[in-house]
Amino acid sequence: MTPQPGLDRLGPLVDRVSFAGLPVEVRISGEPRPLPQGIDVTAYRIVQEALTNALRHGDGGRAEVTVRYADRALRVEVLNTGPSVLTGAAPAPSSPTRPALRHPRGTGRGLLGLRERVAVYGGDLDARRRLGGGYRVRARIPLDRP
Repeated sequence: MTPQPGLDRLGPLVDRVSFAGLPVEVRISGEPRPLPQGIDVTAYRIVQEALTNALRHGDGGRAEVTVRYADRALRVEVLNTGPSVLTGAAPAPSSPTRPALRHPRGTGRGLLGLRERVAVYGGDLDARRRLGGGYRVRARIPLDRP
């Protein structure tokens, strides 16, 4: 059985998404350290889901992933560019020329499931369109729970 991916597999994920047509910039802040396996997998899945959605529904823009190791919490944020809420432009439809990433379970409930998974660890996840365009997924997962 293959172990579940964690943040140590972020590089290959970003490479696949970039190759599929969405340039991704990654920023890591704080001192990276070993995380409990469930939190590590959850953080990876947040990035995976957000990038997959950006690739599938975005306008061919770009994405930024930020992972911040704070003293008491792990923060993960994924931003992508796209049409502005203010202009009323609709997101681009999926394109057959844009290759799809293999995505686990394909249920269409990815962010809802991740929100529930983050809540198990006492954290919160917020996902919404940005006024200036694009989408933001932001999560905070406490690291100091017993």
